[in-house]
Amino acid sequence: MKKRKNLFERFSNWATHATGSSAAFIIATSTVIIWAVSGPIFNYAETWQLVINTGTTIVTFLMVFLIQKSQNKDSKAIHLKLNELIASHEGTSNRMVNLEDLSEEELDQLAKFYAHVAKLALQEGDLTCTHSIDAAKENHAFKMKARKERHAATNGNRTDKTD
Repeated sequence: MKKRKNLFERFSNWATHATGSSAAFIIATSTVIIWAVSGPIFNYAETWQLVINTGTTIVTFLMVFLIQKSQNKDSKAIHLKLNELIASHEGTSNRMVNLEDLSEEELDQLAKFYAHVAKLALQEGDLTCTHSIDAAKENHAFKMKARKERHAATNGNRTDKTD
């Protein structure tokens, strides 16, 4: 079973790369041009039309599955890479690992949360600051308090120097 799976995996990887190449596009375009030019030769017969219809239908049918397989593999690899980055970074929330398993409603809730985090960052005037999902409000309150204290200390120092 494993050899068969590896054979299918190798074939699908090869087919994905081959069909996505410039040569494949040139071959497909040439085929359509040759078919169109041959129309008058075959008097635009039903068989002439059936050839392109059948051929493109079969290719389209197979390509749907090939593209989906490739997309699934790429998506899984990207998710694993992102999960590794999340898990290895000290300031991120590990609850963000495997978000793809959440429902659409749960993802919408997270999107609203991050829209709120963006609003907090705009209010701070610092779009480069980061907030984890676990600590965003606490970080925001702490930073605002520290900013007010620095501002008060700076204003207090200026008052002392001018007196």
